[in-house]
Amino acid sequence: MEKLRRISLAFLVLAAAACGRNDNGQLVGVMDRPSWKGINPYGMVYVPSGTLHVGPSDQDVSNTFVQRPKAISIQGFYMDDTEITNNEYRQFVYWVRDLNAHKMLDHYIEDENGNEVVDWEMEIDWEDETLEDMYYSERDRFAGRKELDITKLIYDYEWFDWQRAAKDSAPKEGDRQGDKTQPRRSDYVIKESVAVHPDEMVWIRDFAYSYNEPMTRNYFQHPAFDDYPVVGVSWHQANAFNFWRTQEWNKYQQERGDGINTEDFRLPTEHEWEYAARGGHENAPYPWGGYYVRNAKGCLLANFKPGRGNYPEDGGLYTVKADAYFPNDYGLYNMAGNVSEWTLSAYYDNAYSFMHDLNPDIRYDADENDPDAYKRKVIRGGSWKDINHFLMNGTRHWEYQYEVKSYVGFRSALTFLGRSINDF
Repeated sequence: MEKLRRISLAFLVLAAAACGRNDNGQLVGVMDRPSWKGINPYGMVYVPSGTLHVGPSDQDVSNTFVQRPKAISIQGFYMDDTEITNNEYRQFVYWVRDLNAHKMLDHYIEDENGNEVVDWEMEIDWEDETLEDMYYSERDRFAGRKELDITKLIYDYEWFDWQRAAKDSAPKEGDRQGDKTQPRRSDYVIKESVAVHPDEMVWIRDFAYSYNEPMTRNYFQHPAFDDYPVVGVSWHQANAFNFWRTQEWNKYQQERGDGINTEDFRLPTEHEWEYAARGGHENAPYPWGGYYVRNAKGCLLANFKPGRGNYPEDGGLYTVKADAYFPNDYGLYNMAGNVSEWTLSAYYDNAYSFMHDLNPDIRYDADENDPDAYKRKVIRGGSWKDINHFLMNGTRHWEYQYEVKSYVGFRSALTFLGRSINDF
């Protein structure tokens, strides 16, 4: 018994030493840091760090010289292997729909920190009269159908203005600690609200004197188009989707005990997109590496507008499935054609003359009252309705951040933390 008591006492001493300071005065770092296993997001491919020369892939047909040659370096990142599809985006829309329903039905529980949170385990009774406000009123119904009012699917998201925070916190000559009032962190947390449902009217609005009503009625709703790229989504909606995707991923990581991923899903920068599109080929004008839009058999290699309006020649009158055609050498599908893609970057004609050569990205978060010229965002890749010039890796174009189009979609990116995935 005495021996057992001494052993127990020894274990207590060891435990106390482990819990307290036991570094013997040596610089050993903090020992109880969480482990980091890295991530491998489903549906994404890894694009390794590297360099590329940006600039025009061919003759500058517009003679605007907005793509001055420049050598840049890009940090490794993950990118979705396809554009975000209707069905993937629908997961976001349905989540917002269910969140609104849970709130209206008062489905709340208290979490371990004493906060009131939505109870996602509760079943939603869609026949409950409490949810009537989620549907179109009887006056607004078509053919008597009871349908959800998609204009009420609003999502609140937020982002941190790192650029302004860095500028405001920069030390100035003569400053001493405590000389000035430090801004509050909340000053840089920007909160936004956005309607999440795609604008299905783009199929009619984008083309005057053109019969596209079947696409408006069916493109986002019908299962035939589940694996086609989502369109009718603005730059703001794409950012909201990525914020939601990040929160869902972090929640899953916490449940597994893997810790939180400190990097967010986001739109790729303009030059991350171009670097990924080139597929590791330095001077490739197209993602497939060659100089032509047809292979040796004469088959078209992307979904675009060949010739003088022969839209179906490439196999798709409008869009095609997000994984149609062959991927480039990074495993990315439809980096040329199908739909143009939003990037994170603001558009300036002369951007290449003043941007940095390390992870270049020009950001401007336009205020609602700013001129429209400040609200231009870079789109890349060309679409099903464009001629092949816009399919080139180096071709730049833009749309206003609030615009929605039948030919613009997006895919997500995620910065890789570490030197290279090949080191593991």
